[in-house]
Amino acid sequence: SSFVNTFWNTYGFFVLYARLDEVDLSHDVAPASRPEIDRWALALLADTERRVRESLDGYDARGAGVAIEEFIDQLSNWYVRRNRRRFWKSAAGDDKQSAYLTLYECLDTVHRLMAPFTPFLSEHVYQNLVRAVDAEAPESVHMTAWPEVPAAYRDPDLLFEFDVVQKVVGLGRAARAQTG
Repeated sequence: SSFVNTFWNTYGFFVLYARLDEVDLSHDVAPASRPEIDRWALALLADTERRVRESLDGYDARGAGVAIEEFIDQLSNWYVRRNRRRFWKSAAGDDKQSAYLTLYECLDTVHRLMAPFTPFLSEHVYQNLVRAVDAEAPESVHMTAWPEVPAAYRDPDLLFEFDVVQKVVGLGRAARAQTG
């Protein structure tokens, strides 16, 4: 499906560039000091985790799946597309590190949210993203606790602002397409 392809391409993008840059994910950049687009991605991640948890608690698997699919679409089409240059910079620094940390955290959380729906894909990603760098981690994604996104990531105002920007961009694209 296109959802799986979009997730896989986003995951592949991270893995490719993180390996090339030999990224050290233990070097933290405080989320509060990251660029606004990183804070937006983390706020969206927090909102997605909440939506998935509430849907599953209500036995609404479809609602949970829709929330995950919408997040992956935003992560790929808004976050990665608009931040490619940050990953491609030749020089290391807090901005590049922040982009890697944000994308890693999003992928690490969303693959766990996906585990009940895509067990084998989630397991593969877990083994590569988590177990390959942390031998103490549980043997399987299916043995891990439900992901807990820090409450500090929640930012409904920032989500609203980005939603408005996305709607304006969408209207601009539609007008451009209509006029040729």
